[in-house]
Amino acid sequence: MRSADFGADALVGLSNYYSGLYGPIGDVSLLSAEDWRTICRQLRARSRQWPIINLQPLDTGNPFFRRLLAALADEGYWTDTYFCFGNWYLELGGRSFADYFRDLPPLLKNTIARGRKKLERSGDWRIDIHDAPGAALERAVADFESVYRQSWKRPEPFPDFIPGLCRMAAARGWLRLGVLRFHGRPIATQLWLVKDGRAMIYKLAYDKSHPHLSPGSVLSAALMRHVIDIDRVREVDYLTGDDAYKRDWMPHRRERLGIVAFDPGTLKGLSAGTRHFAGKLGRRLLAAMRNNSTAARSAIG
Repeated sequence: MRSADFGADALVGLSNYYSGLYGPIGDVSLLSAEDWRTICRQLRARSRQWPIINLQPLDTGNPFFRRLLAALADEGYWTDTYFCFGNWYLELGGRSFADYFRDLPPLLKNTIARGRKKLERSGDWRIDIHDAPGAALERAVADFESVYRQSWKRPEPFPDFIPGLCRMAAARGWLRLGVLRFHGRPIATQLWLVKDGRAMIYKLAYDKSHPHLSPGSVLSAALMRHVIDIDRVREVDYLTGDDAYKRDWMPHRRERLGIVAFDPGTLKGLSAGTRHFAGKLGRRLLAAMRNNSTAARSAIG
């Protein structure tokens, strides 16, 4: 489900393709149940303009999620939640990089060690981690774009976004842009952001012509060492996606969900809500029928 699924009739959060998390700015724990109902009552007073509310991706552990969901239902909205993506993360609990590295899967540790040995035998490689504005950052941003074009990844839908994010994050002290160069040429890049004790792995890519050097794994280990031992973060977060390699680096997984709410007191809200819940019920019935059919064939066989 996307915000675009409901068109211009939906009130949506300021999130998009690049968003790892959406939520309030500030602490909402002091808001009472009546405060939440008042907020939703005011939203419903404007439901002719926005008969549908669609917010994502949300942290289910934040009070914002459960209290908003309850208040919307109390004020008469039809509500539902939906899966956005899995989120892999690491809680450090004061551990050093050496402590963290010791617990990694043996295969991953061997991959990193072999990659470093191959790079060292070449005699000409280096890793730079950029965190400040300036000419060096501009070269690193150009390196990032170059590697991304040579990687397996699809072109960015908004090419100016990542360079702009790097410059803004550098100006605010959040940026950790890692570049691995081999014989002077960038072959792996990773964009990490560090803020409020969290390191967020935002974008990564490596040149697909050098997989034998494991440049992505070697660079990940270097950045991990930096944020753990130098930045002293308490959490490292892969943000979006259930890519298989992430579970090797991170031991924990949580899910980011969305909230959708329909005002049945409006024609558009009633119509969209009916379609949504009828479609959901239909998919469940179809899945149950398929499961029963499979079970019957197994019993006959």
